[in-house]
Amino acid sequence: MDFLRSTVLLSAGAATTLGVLTLVAATRDQDDQVALYATGWWVVATLIGTWVGRRNAINPPIARLLADAKAATMMPDVRPGATMINRLWPMLLAVIVAGALTFLGPQIPGIAAGFTIIWALAWRRQESAVSAIEERDGVTFFIEKTSPLRPIQLMRLPGFRRERPTINGVGPPA
Repeated sequence: MDFLRSTVLLSAGAATTLGVLTLVAATRDQDDQVALYATGWWVVATLIGTWVGRRNAINPPIARLLADAKAATMMPDVRPGATMINRLWPMLLAVIVAGALTFLGPQIPGIAAGFTIIWALAWRRQESAVSAIEERDGVTFFIEKTSPLRPIQLMRLPGFRRERPTINGVGPPA
């Protein structure tokens, strides 16, 4: 699912942007302590995100979302940019607010950067888990157009099932 991959990349980009803002503001104020504390928080956030996202299995919220996907026969109108803004506006808003509050203190974007690091690392393996389900079941999932304030909903369309060759022919490995 490209949405999950894009979410991880955008979260990592947001963390990078907020990290740069933190370091620029800390050097502008000549505050080495803020830079050191922020770096320590980013290391802790990296460990937390790596721990939370360590499993190859799909997260329970995504599993429920996939299980509740509505069956459809027609492909929906695919607008990736609008879908990303529609679903990721809270992260975009948090990054803008944290970036705008940099003038109050470099700690604000530093803390926000840590949380976006956790988010990116926690969700990094979900795209491959969803792809495996799509290949196994021969379906393709699409995000249904909903209000930005409503929970995300998926549509399930027939796709191409991937058969893997084995020693005895086509089918699941023994």
